[in-house]
Amino acid sequence: MYAARDFKKDEVVIKYNLKPLTKQEFENLPQSEKEFVHIHRGVIHLYSEPERYVNHSEKPNTYQDLTNWYDVTLRDIRKGEMITTDATKDDI
Repeated sequence: MYAARDFKKDEVVIKYNLKPLTKQEFENLPQSEKEFVHIHRGVIHLYSEPERYVNHSEKPNTYQDLTNWYDVTLRDIRKGEMITTDATKDDI
């Protein structure tokens, strides 16, 4: 996913619209959707669009605020720049 505009450091880039899933709902998902599932604090979540398309990076330009459910910029991001995050907070 790429920035549609410039963002300043500490600005919210994207708010998550996560769908909590039961284990049965997860098992019934098509394989193509399972790619967008993560576990946070023991709860299975399906990421919706567009947050499911944020790329992971060892040098991300956003961080995941898993209390408020959004990504926040670590530095200024310019329009057209790829938005990346550190997914090491994911349980899976």
